[in-house]
Amino acid sequence: MATPRKYLPGPLKNVVYVTFCLHLTSFLSGVRPAEHLYSVVKVWSHGDVQQGSLGSSNSYVCTMSYCMKHFLCWNYKVLESWSRLDVFSLTHVLYFLCPFSVVSMFLNTLTPKFYVALTGTSSLISGLILIFEWWYFRKYGTSFIEQVSVSHLRPLLGGVDNSSPTNSNTINGEADSSRQSVSECKVWRNPLNLFRGAEYNRYTWVTGREPLTYYDMNLSAQDHQTFFTCDSDHLRPADAIMQKAWRERNPQARISAAHDALELEDCATAYILLAEEEATTIMEAERLFKQALKAGEGCYRRSQQLQHHGTQYEAQHRRDTNVLVYIKRRLAMCSRKLGRTREAVKMMRDLMKEFPLLSMFNIHENLLESLLELQNYADVQAVLAKYDDISLPKSATICYTAALLKARAVSDKFSPEAASRRGLSTAEMNAVEAIHRAVEFNPHVPKYLLEMKSLILPPEHILKRGDSEAIAYAFFHLQHWKRVEGALNLLHCTWEGTFRMIPYPLEKGHLFYPYPICTETADRELLPMFHEVSVYPKKELPFFILFTAGLCSFTAMLALLTHQFPELMGVFAKAFLSTLFAPLNFIMEKVESILPSSLWHQLTRI
Repeated sequence: MATPRKYLPGPLKNVVYVTFCLHLTSFLSGVRPAEHLYSVVKVWSHGDVQQGSLGSSNSYVCTMSYCMKHFLCWNYKVLESWSRLDVFSLTHVLYFLCPFSVVSMFLNTLTPKFYVALTGTSSLISGLILIFEWWYFRKYGTSFIEQVSVSHLRPLLGGVDNSSPTNSNTINGEADSSRQSVSECKVWRNPLNLFRGAEYNRYTWVTGREPLTYYDMNLSAQDHQTFFTCDSDHLRPADAIMQKAWRERNPQARISAAHDALELEDCATAYILLAEEEATTIMEAERLFKQALKAGEGCYRRSQQLQHHGTQYEAQHRRDTNVLVYIKRRLAMCSRKLGRTREAVKMMRDLMKEFPLLSMFNIHENLLESLLELQNYADVQAVLAKYDDISLPKSATICYTAALLKARAVSDKFSPEAASRRGLSTAEMNAVEAIHRAVEFNPHVPKYLLEMKSLILPPEHILKRGDSEAIAYAFFHLQHWKRVEGALNLLHCTWEGTFRMIPYPLEKGHLFYPYPICTETADRELLPMFHEVSVYPKKELPFFILFTAGLCSFTAMLALLTHQFPELMGVFAKAFLSTLFAPLNFIMEKVESILPSSLWHQLTRI
């Protein structure tokens, strides 16, 4: 019985080996194989001529004979090398097609334990990759493998560089949408922000959790420096101390600096800092704000008389105006929190009349919340008519308050069954359209109003149309929706219809601009880590997470079946591998039948 041919013949294997070494050295040296072969032959020939010339340096005939000799040697070596390259192109295929019998013999010697170890290891590795991919996706919102592929492998595979001139038109064409995205992702100060000492710190004492992020507090520090400082603060010692206090990161250092400033004079900004951070109750904060009001009014009157004497006095008057407006607004909020809602409404109205141009504090949102608490819906409608204008930036408070007023007219008699039978009336249609408008502006709010997600303390800054704004709105307005009978039921039945109207919210909008794509990133910086940020539109799981999950499950199932039924799985594995290699065996048989039987002998003699 003839033994099967396991390997290539020895001389042919040497040819393959030499050719492989030629390719390897050419790859390491950075030149093509032909150039490398030419340089090798040139060096050999040059060395032979030098050796020959040492013995017959004065003989012209000898020199010519040596040159002809080495020229023929050089041509022979080149032709021989190119013939070896041609042989390599043939034997490179034959070298891998020959030992199929060896593969079959190797597979026959494998035991079921090998298959158990193989499938178990594959399942373990794919499971670890799946866990890492899921953690990375939950934290950063993208797939790690996909990100690495796009960032590093795409340029290697011929990806287009973003800096190429061909993309200039695309970049210029997307400039307008980028500007719109930046404006939509602007962070705003929360007009209903809580007190740090009396509310945020009390939450920390009870739960041990920090409700504010470093990014949020850093934005507040920047706001304080913008509102409460100016270039002339160095002229007054107390203001110079407070200018440094607003930049301090340590709360105790800020409080200590405020006390140092009050020892010099009655400083309004020092009272503000103590009321915000040191006071542990709203009543104590109100007392400090009243002291700040007395000091702030005196500074405001003095700077008002000198505001036209130069740019320095004008900046000082602007600073004193911001301080006075901030104090009066916080005093009105203290009255609202202490139950004196009518007094708070009066203070807010007076403040809006006295300083109509200072819309940056959004005092009208404080007024809307207080009027809803008084159930004075007519005044609420009047405020909305003034501020729900297309020229002003929208907010969740304006959109959802308008929806609440329209839902209030029909919610007490609304029934989904009756509406499906007879259709929606005009008033009901207006209410549904108002809800759709509000949901399109901020789709995160309904889950908090319907108590499908738990609320947390609102941050000091919000992102319009983001999860942070939804939390801030629902935290203060959930009680107003509950007070209107049937309003939450109407919201529950109709809010999801908005998403059928806007199937691709990142590409187009219905009543507003397309939903910005940057809200998730900004909200993760504004909201604490223990809160699960609401994401819209909901991201689908990346392909690589699904792939690794399927691979892990499949290999784990194979490992279990191989462990339980080793013989049967061994038969299946051999049948699968034989089926896999069947086309290659067929090609090999055809090649052997076509090529002459003396081919191997001829190849070995090259």
